[in-house]
Amino acid sequence: MCHGEGIMVSQDLIQMLKPAVKKGDFILASGKRSSYYVDIKSVSTKPAVLKMIAQEMRELLEGTDIDKIAGVAVGGVPIATALSLETGIPFLIIRKGKKKHGMKTNIEGEFMDGDKVVVVEDVTTTGGSVMEAVRAIRERGECDMVLVVVDRKEGAAELLKSNGVRLIPLVTAEELI
Repeated sequence: MCHGEGIMVSQDLIQMLKPAVKKGDFILASGKRSSYYVDIKSVSTKPAVLKMIAQEMRELLEGTDIDKIAGVAVGGVPIATALSLETGIPFLIIRKGKKKHGMKTNIEGEFMDGDKVVVVEDVTTTGGSVMEAVRAIRERGECDMVLVVVDRKEGAAELLKSNGVRLIPLVTAEELI
């Protein structure tokens, strides 16, 4: 299936992700109310699904000059780990806030000044969380691309674009509903 920026998405991946969509009355991390929730961790914790996500994302990174992959805690961390194993590119973990002990940082892993980083996330809605991760990376490095498994298409792409970042989803929520 082809969507967005002409990205070909595996029908197999779409079928593997469909069980993640739960119907009901939910409050999202963005604070928005929704009639469905994409419980991506219910499927991305399965090795076959995680491997396919990493393989699809690896294809999107071909020809790019990336030094690090950064996973936003919690959902982006297994994706970053799997993508790192697929590509051989080291990964970082971005915490929601700075630790109050040890190195007192919100970025775990070997992060060098000037590193070119791609951020990976499981689901985007308004883009607030992933934009915070991009800002953290930009304090020392470069980031102009975010890969996400599922974009709910509720403002994340627009927010990121207005900050010079391209959001590339593997699928959109409407493809799963």
